[in-house]
Amino acid sequence: MITRKELIKKYLEFFQSKNHQVIPSASLVPANDPTVLFTTAGMHPLVPFLIGQKHPLGKRLCGIQKCIRTTDIDEVGDETHHTFFEMLGNWSLGDYWKKEAVEFSFEFLTEVLKIPKEKISVTCFKGDKDAPKDEESEKTWKSLGIKKIKFLGKEDNWWGPAGETGPCGPDTEMFIKDKSGKEVEIWNDVFMQYHKTKDGKFEPLKQKNVDTGMGVERTLAILNNLDDNYQTEVWKPIIEEIELYCGKKYKGNEKPMRIIADHVKAAVFLIADGVEPSNTGRGYVLRRLMRRAIIKLGNLKGKKNVYGFGSDLLIPIVDSIYSIYQDYKELKENKQRILGVIRAEGEKFDKTVNNGLNFFDKLTKNKKNISGKDAFLLYQSYGFPIELTQELAEENKVKIDIKEYEQELKKHQELSRSASAGIFKSGLADHSDKTIRLHTATHLLNEALRKVLGEEVKQRGSNITPERLRFDFNFPRKLTDKEIKEVETLVNKKIKEGLEIKRNEMELKDAMTSGAQAEFGMKYPDRVSVYSIGNFSKEICTGPHVKNTKEIGKFKIIKEESSAAGIRRIKAVVE
Repeated sequence: MITRKELIKKYLEFFQSKNHQVIPSASLVPANDPTVLFTTAGMHPLVPFLIGQKHPLGKRLCGIQKCIRTTDIDEVGDETHHTFFEMLGNWSLGDYWKKEAVEFSFEFLTEVLKIPKEKISVTCFKGDKDAPKDEESEKTWKSLGIKKIKFLGKEDNWWGPAGETGPCGPDTEMFIKDKSGKEVEIWNDVFMQYHKTKDGKFEPLKQKNVDTGMGVERTLAILNNLDDNYQTEVWKPIIEEIELYCGKKYKGNEKPMRIIADHVKAAVFLIADGVEPSNTGRGYVLRRLMRRAIIKLGNLKGKKNVYGFGSDLLIPIVDSIYSIYQDYKELKENKQRILGVIRAEGEKFDKTVNNGLNFFDKLTKNKKNISGKDAFLLYQSYGFPIELTQELAEENKVKIDIKEYEQELKKHQELSRSASAGIFKSGLADHSDKTIRLHTATHLLNEALRKVLGEEVKQRGSNITPERLRFDFNFPRKLTDKEIKEVETLVNKKIKEGLEIKRNEMELKDAMTSGAQAEFGMKYPDRVSVYSIGNFSKEICTGPHVKNTKEIGKFKIIKEESSAAGIRRIKAVVE
């Protein structure tokens, strides 16, 4: 039996022996990257370095990254899909290439994890009009004694770009036979060697990168000879708590229990990283996860009709998550806030459900049918899954137009997918001239807020699109018009002064003692980049920035509002 802790330790120690530096897991909320809602892979925090910026820790990196993926949210409930998961990865930023990457993967699998090479099969890119067959990977695998090599096209063995343009390239995937004889993917080595242009051409990259990914949950299941990820130690304590709470066994209730375990775990980690339930963006995903878990848990516990589901329904499950992930400081430090958000959302959902029940009563008064559109409205506006609406309809001897409901749901899902795809339209990350100007402006804004409101002000998050910047900071009240004007004036004063922006690399402890500002709760590697704007601002940051503040343009605050309890938000533009 290999544990999560052992797997992570073995992986990081192996790559450290190959001259890789360990980087910490970044937040689930991407820093200064408007192209994604969440950190979905280990490469997201490395975007500036994948496109050429020098990393303070060098060209060889490794780490474990917590991730959230919502594209498969409807698939959760089977043995292998998860919303929250951990990804082990190693990266070469313009250093080693295919031969070394494949050799590292093979050595770790066979010598460290002791997997017989006879059990390993691989796939490689077969080549097409855009890129040739990946013969280098094939040659390396053959030299290592791997006989089962399959060649597949872009749909299977090609990564990216994340949007319409950007870095991309072939990959080679590794598979292991599980106890049933089924081949399960255990690892993927991606070779970023091309840049896809707007006109669809694939141009060779100046800096070629290796980006690999090994999912902790799936790997633990394979190594422990399990065909159900939810029976591994990273899920079992949660499942057992649900069994105890509901008085029912996992066997026979696998799907709802998996959904509850998955959604509550994802919610806890999202709240720990500062996400609050809302009706848009990240907050909507969090709300959807929590409400779906409440419905499923309520049904399992036998609470019919959802009356008074109770604000504390998810609370007993939370401690079991803490028992698994004792190495994440953000969970410990934010426990009371996590419990408070879960409780408050439960109370809010109770009210919403009761409103939905009232709406259902109006819909069915003197009627024997519910249209699919109304059933979908119950789902979208009141959080009623179709199963609940069907249950209520059955009790009231009312029929639902399920076909029409499914058509409405399909339309909604297609719109959601289009919206998600739209998030990626800028590519791997938007580093246009406008976003770089706005990014530098956030540094000036951060320091201006500290000068006007007091040094206790700390950054709590930011988001930049080509249209505007959004900056969150701790402050107990609404800013006055005078304070907003003072901040705006100070930022513009520093822009006009034409201050130079300089970047220095230093040890994290030296950066902190030098007075460099750091985002609250953010994890940083031992060596960091510090950007100084004249003598006005000094911050730990990955960049990129303009060279002189005169390049920014005129700064204008367009909105100041509450983001969460004790957190204010400023939206601003540059003209």
